[in-house]
Amino acid sequence: MASWLFISVLAASLMVSAPAFAAPGQNCAEPGRAQITGSYARVMLQADEINAIENGGGTTVAVLATGVDAGQPQLGNRVLDGADVLANAGRAGDDCTGLGTQVAGVISGQRGGGDNDVAGLSPGSRILPVRVMPDDPAGSEPTPGSLARGIDTAVQNGADVIVVAAPVRTDQAILESAVADAVARGVIIVAAVGERARDEQADAGGETPYPAGYRDVIGVGAIDRAGQVPATSRSGDFVDLVAPGVAVPALQTGRGLVEVDGTAVAAGFVAASAALLRARRPDLTVTEVTDLLRATASPTAFGTGVVNPYAALTARTVDAKTRQLPALKPAPLPDQTAEAHRRTVALTSALLAAILVLALLLTAAALRRSRRRQWRPALAPHLHARPEPLEPGPPVMLLDPAVPQR
Repeated sequence: MASWLFISVLAASLMVSAPAFAAPGQNCAEPGRAQITGSYARVMLQADEINAIENGGGTTVAVLATGVDAGQPQLGNRVLDGADVLANAGRAGDDCTGLGTQVAGVISGQRGGGDNDVAGLSPGSRILPVRVMPDDPAGSEPTPGSLARGIDTAVQNGADVIVVAAPVRTDQAILESAVADAVARGVIIVAAVGERARDEQADAGGETPYPAGYRDVIGVGAIDRAGQVPATSRSGDFVDLVAPGVAVPALQTGRGLVEVDGTAVAAGFVAASAALLRARRPDLTVTEVTDLLRATASPTAFGTGVVNPYAALTARTVDAKTRQLPALKPAPLPDQTAEAHRRTVALTSALLAAILVLALLLTAAALRRSRRRQWRPALAPHLHARPEPLEPGPPVMLLDPAVPQR
């Protein structure tokens, strides 16, 4: 009985409430967190200052990836029907893997409620999902043919900007022709340069990724919150700009938020910057938009520099030596006071419960031992005492004649 009581009380006292997770729509990708407070990427790219002057309204950004979850609440009704260019001809508005949804979120995601202030850089833009790679959480890649068809489909459906989330390593004429046609029609193409495989990380460069390797495509690498380039990000003359791509808060498929790494989300930020420019300066050609993004980028050792959409929108083209990085001050860390208090209360309760149960166990053991010795609790008997006289008598020994006197 005592052992059962100990286990029950201790188990109850150690129970700590788990954070709320939002299950994805198809139970494919890992569940998203209910909230993430703060986004260093938004601070770095001065998102609040940008949205005060431009939000990208009226532009369409095509996301070439695994699809985009049209039901993600923070994407609202800005996800268009899109298309699946693969043989299975599925629905591009679904995204089991989550890659396309994450890229779309850093472009056009809306702020959530409460402490969830994660939002896209160009929240007024519409998203055109184009599936160019299998929607498989175990991993997949596009092909030159699927990327070419995806670019053609995006152009035919009125995209102003195309972002390619995953590159290929093969330069084929069909892909180069699709890129050239899109650029000729005034569509800006932004492409992730991808991540190096483990066997490539010892190499300074690696294979050229496409379409980032083409002249008229903006190739994008990743940096972390300190402005450093991760070892996994590809490097080479195909990198034109870099953007946040390490531990970036992004939307998860279904609902909720997740922190992601990779050049795909970095390319999403550059695509959003291009959409902001296209919305504010629709007269600019593809070459002019590309040149302006490069000219206003903040210097770095990787590529032309860190994309600086605020500088591009305000046309702050100054000498590279005096141009500073975007606001690289890290976003404030989440307040852990409530969490620390909760843990302290839980641990204190557990300790008190353990002490109480230990006391109960010791008492039960003492009772069992006393019963074996036939001991029963009772009051101790009163000791017999002769009554004392109210007044003391005369000293007997002084009056006794048998006692010799000196």
